[in-house]
Amino acid sequence: MTAGTFEVFDDTFDEEVIDSELPVVVDFWAEWCAPCRMVAPILEELAAEYEGRVRFAKLDVDANPETTAKYGIASIPTLVVVADGETIRLIPGARGKDELIEIIDDSLA
Repeated sequence: MTAGTFEVFDDTFDEEVIDSELPVVVDFWAEWCAPCRMVAPILEELAAEYEGRVRFAKLDVDANPETTAKYGIASIPTLVVVADGETIRLIPGARGKDELIEIIDDSLA
């Protein structure tokens, strides 16, 4: 498996995220969202750094309204940390790399 983010959809979310053996950080985003585009390269870096320990998924809120509504996503970007099928943490807003590392590590400790 190569490092990097991967896309999930309403119909693949459970299989790719909920049933994942590894924790997953899901980026709820949209193409038109400038802060989302700022966070994207940071998530690619983190995906490489956490390879084999944490997976990083992207879910386009415009194309996947069911999952977006299920998680109550009201603003983007919002990251959701899921481990063992459970939501561990919601991280609203664009964050820097160091802050995300701290939040992810704390969430999964």
